[in-house]
Amino acid sequence: MTTRRSILKTAIGGLALAGGGLIGRLARADLPAGTIESGTLETLPGKQPLLKRSFRPPNFETPVAYFNDVITPNERFFVRWHLMNIPQVAAADWRLAVGGEGATQEFVLSFEQLRQEFEPVEVVAVCQCSGNRRGFSDPHVPGVEWGHGAMGNARWKGARLKDILARAGLRKESVEIAFNGADSPPLEATPDFVKSIPAWKALDENTLVAYEMNGAPLPHWNGFPARIVVPGWTATYWMKQVISIRALTQPLSSFWMNTAYRIPKGKFPLIDRFVSQESDTTTPITEMVVNSLITNLSDGQRVASGSAVVVKGLAWDGGYGIRRVEVSIDEGRTWERTELGTDLGRYSFRPWSFNFRPRGPGRVAVLARASNAQGSTQTDQLIFNGPGYHNNVIQKVVIDIA
Repeated sequence: MTTRRSILKTAIGGLALAGGGLIGRLARADLPAGTIESGTLETLPGKQPLLKRSFRPPNFETPVAYFNDVITPNERFFVRWHLMNIPQVAAADWRLAVGGEGATQEFVLSFEQLRQEFEPVEVVAVCQCSGNRRGFSDPHVPGVEWGHGAMGNARWKGARLKDILARAGLRKESVEIAFNGADSPPLEATPDFVKSIPAWKALDENTLVAYEMNGAPLPHWNGFPARIVVPGWTATYWMKQVISIRALTQPLSSFWMNTAYRIPKGKFPLIDRFVSQESDTTTPITEMVVNSLITNLSDGQRVASGSAVVVKGLAWDGGYGIRRVEVSIDEGRTWERTELGTDLGRYSFRPWSFNFRPRGPGRVAVLARASNAQGSTQTDQLIFNGPGYHNNVIQKVVIDIA
């Protein structure tokens, strides 16, 4: 069994950098067949078996079968870290330093102060690694070779970041809010994982300093005692084990802002922009693109001829809301609407289902695509970029009717 001790014992060096036909682009010609689908199932303390993508640092993916519930249980939630020195932090010892040149005053919060002195709020939101589905990129790109499961949907509870910043007296000159966590690099030359978001995003009522996940304390592997939650945006900004919040009057300059987690400017249909960090050619990744996942069927699954086939799945986007999900069983020539399930909020997974009865034995390709309220729809061709971000190619699952 993999344990935290065994992970940290080997944490000597290294860093997993995040930047670095119709559905034919999903094929990977340069990795052995089945590499992504057959990752080894390993168990971290407090977790059910997850797909191991790396030990140093720990990166573990949620198997697709776990997504049949719209809320991802804590013990099934994916694990993503950039640095390998991950301390065990006791709630009683944890402190959050708040300040920076963009604040009129500095102060330090204890865990109990965070819980007791600020109004608690909840939001259901998808936390998704920017590189989710990177392993399907063609041609191959460097980075953690994620399949479909570097994501999860949870009910987050905490204090509004804007309420904490109000106590700090945010100056009008502030342009960004920066975060640092308790994890640290193993080598002096390794850049510390420090991130920032625009001041306007920090002041959004849904941006939280969260201390609960699905009604329980955050798991250690998901950021206990407290983490940043930025609904709608990819998880690179969701700082785990947050210990520092700084208001900045100048854009943050760091490896993780200026080099990593960037996409070609104008290549994706995004609305939320991080203008203070844009260059002439690239922009920081921000909101998630519209996407969907078939959760109850897998390639090669056998279905009895003459019986109805039930297709279930999830859809999500950057918080604009899922307008429709469609399924095709004729290689994309025609599409039929699915039935959307319970709406837990615009940042949540949206469940959907579709029933059909095959005409006879043979192979059937089931395709699913989602569209959001802004008019964006999943693409049928990979929008290639070097880091392998924003893969929202329409999914294809081939089942056998026998």
